[in-house]
Amino acid sequence: MHPSEVLFQGEQRPVSIPACDHYAGAEKLMRRSIALQQELGPVFDITFDCEDGASAGNEEAHARLVAALVNSDDNRFGRIGARVHDLDHPCFAQDVAIICGDAAPRLAYLVLPKVGGIDDVQRGIDTVSRHAARAGRDGLPVHVLIETHGALADVWRIAALPQVECLSFGIMDFVSAHYGAIPAAAMRSPGQFIHPLVARAKLEIAAACHAFGKTPSHNVTTEIRDASAAGKDAARAAAEFGYTRMWSIHPHQVRPILAAMSPDSAEVEEAAAILNAAQAVAWGPIQHNGRLHDRASYRYYWMILQRARASGMRLPESSGSLFST
Repeated sequence: MHPSEVLFQGEQRPVSIPACDHYAGAEKLMRRSIALQQELGPVFDITFDCEDGASAGNEEAHARLVAALVNSDDNRFGRIGARVHDLDHPCFAQDVAIICGDAAPRLAYLVLPKVGGIDDVQRGIDTVSRHAARAGRDGLPVHVLIETHGALADVWRIAALPQVECLSFGIMDFVSAHYGAIPAAAMRSPGQFIHPLVARAKLEIAAACHAFGKTPSHNVTTEIRDASAAGKDAARAAAEFGYTRMWSIHPHQVRPILAAMSPDSAEVEEAAAILNAAQAVAWGPIQHNGRLHDRASYRYYWMILQRARASGMRLPESSGSLFST
């Protein structure tokens, strides 16, 4: 049996998607992102942006461009999604109808921004599912931006929705929603990790995601001249707040984010050794380096291997049998 079947019996299997989500809104940047994905492989996702990252006034043509690029031969790995306008925007329905209607079978996911709570998310999912089903796609994954007070209040209920795959923190809109009560310094480091209201929001999102096997995605790093800044933020988001994915808004941020979000190579080696020993005894308890392991720790080490594989790390040869089972 595959490790996921053994280790998560009766439980929802955790989502495993790439650790970096790169946003691109202009056509030139979209095509540049695709070229980078072709170079590095499916180790990061691309989100084509119809909302804040796109120009205003040309919404229909832009949505058609997004659908065309998703459907193109350049989309080699099927790891391109799209962010549509918010549900109250006049172009929301048009975005979904065009992108899902034309490209749902090859779309990795659709992102819903600025939701006000669980009712908005359900309404958005209903619209997405209706158009995707007409194009022959059932259960298209939905990613949700948590950036309003209402969304944060409902974050556990949102994470519980089966079609929701990932929750992202929209830090700039969230801080702005406090009308100056949170200083602008909390939109960037180190303030974003130490201001109590911002830290609380990040922790609630991560906790809700992990409770339901979903992926928490950390907010953007707006500093784009220093590529290492994104890597430092990613490392802190992973180590202190439990995030397993992060946004990129510049191609130079992709590699540092992937490096920071990837497991330690020594832990990957240890994970492979432990899981191979466990598989040899039909997933019963084992002793490894003087420590007892059972299915509780096997789940942890299996997710380490999953994260390493998704980020493009070179895995120990012995792990091949685990994935081919």
